[in-house]
Amino acid sequence: MSSPHLKAIIFDIGGVVLHSPFIAIDEIESEKGLPKNYLNVSIASRGPGGAWERFERGELSLFPFYDEFGRDLSDTENGNKWYTEYCARKQIDLPALPVMLDIDGREVFGRMMRQSTAYDCHILRAIHRIRASRRWLIIALTNNYSKHITGSSSSIPLTAAQPPIGVSDSELRFLGWEDEAKLHLRALFDDFCDSSELGMRKPDPEFYLLACQRNDIRPGEAVFLDDIGMNLKAARVLGLETIHVPIGGTLNAVKQLEGKLGIDLTSDLDHDNTTSAKL
Repeated sequence: MSSPHLKAIIFDIGGVVLHSPFIAIDEIESEKGLPKNYLNVSIASRGPGGAWERFERGELSLFPFYDEFGRDLSDTENGNKWYTEYCARKQIDLPALPVMLDIDGREVFGRMMRQSTAYDCHILRAIHRIRASRRWLIIALTNNYSKHITGSSSSIPLTAAQPPIGVSDSELRFLGWEDEAKLHLRALFDDFCDSSELGMRKPDPEFYLLACQRNDIRPGEAVFLDDIGMNLKAARVLGLETIHVPIGGTLNAVKQLEGKLGIDLTSDLDHDNTTSAKL
């Protein structure tokens, strides 16, 4: 069913516009013999005081983040408690849990970043066609990471079109960020709402409302695409329409968006030039 009242499409970046960095987490859990989602649960359960959320709000610089992230992920005392609670909520059997872990935060984050250096071809095609129609605003709403290393206010976010000062070329290559100057991710959007620049992150309701205020729209005039359920739930509470984008499900998500907008976003797939591109 089309939604003629819509004025804007709001896209998450990692896991929607770009491939999901959490695919790497799944691989690491498998390699270390950890239960599925063990590290994801640890990251999410640590909350606002954890290294992950502090990094996304721009409160931690890159190298201190590596250290704190590794300590967070290696904390089996809390990790096992949180995973036990997760299994109880999900009503799944509790598997064997690790006695101890030694997780290298730099290695985990590096693998996550290298995983998320390609555009999703279906989402990219949709953005190009929406932009060509000139009928809707295209907005990014992302929990992003600031690549500053000094802790100063002059941070340089992940999606900026310039490398961070003070980070070696070898470190940029390790993270998959060495070709960033050639990218124009932000140019795809009319507005780019970045958690590391704005000091708030999804699912904070104020982050969604700020995105709407900056673009002179009401929440009910936007549709939001994200891969994480709690982010979508928060958006729906505010009145945004939502589309879930599961891993491997971007084409179906674009078809849902196509129905809401009433324009073609998916035909002629074999002949469209907006194929998956490496960042």
